[in-house]
Formats: sequence, structure tokens, C-alpha cells
Amino acid sequence: MVAYNFQKQFAHAVETGSKRQTIRARRKDGRHAKRGDKLQLYTGMRTKACRKLRDAVCHDACPILIEEDKIWTFGPQELHTDLEAWAKRDGFATWADMRAFFEQTHGLPFNGVLISWLVPLADRQS
Repeated sequence: MVAYNFQKQFAHAVETGSKRQTIRARRKDGRHAKRGDKLQLYTGMRTKACRKLRDAVCHDACPILIEEDKIWTFGPQELHTDLEAWAKRDGFATWADMRAFFEQTHGLPFNGVLISWLVPLADRQS
């Protein structure tokens, strides 16, 4: 089982099933979820406010490269051109917000891991 923590700003979207992916920095030990792994998704981990948002199953994990004006995923290699849609899928209001977040938090270009999970249709809310 793999646990991921989400910032408060993303918690509602994860909990309702509208956010079904996360982009993470590569870990020094190289470990991340892989297809079929059970996931536990939380907010506030390591605090008194820790709350489980949902259980899920990893659908896919692949490398991702975020540049100032492009997103690449590698598995299979694909350039994504609808950056606004990407930003919304990842819980941001706009591509500008997403780009600013990654630039401030990690710097650009950002090389990381895209992890997506499955949410049953019955669990998805708007």
C-alpha cells in the first residue's frame, strides 16, 4: 500500500474524485506507486488534522516533464497541447496557476512522476 499526502487546496478534488492524478518529484530511493498498487490518499499527514480522503488503485505511473509552455509524458512519449485541460485535471484553475506552482515549488523544467488512479463512477461527484 502506498500513501500520498495532498495539500489542503487539492483535498476536496481528491475526495470527490474529480482529481484522479498527482505529479510528484522523483524520490531519491526511486520508489513510487506502480500499476495495480493500492493507494491511500490523505491530507494533513503527520498532523492532528490528518484525514483519509479515499482509497484508490494505481492505474498508471510514468515520467513527466513540465516545461514553461509544454507538458510531456513518457509512457508512451506524448506531447500534451491542451494545457488548460491538464491543469484542471490536476486540480488547478488554470495552466498559469499550475505552471506558477511548479516553478515556485520545484523550478522549471520539472522532471517528475505522474501517478493516476481509478475512481469508480459511483464515487465521482462534481
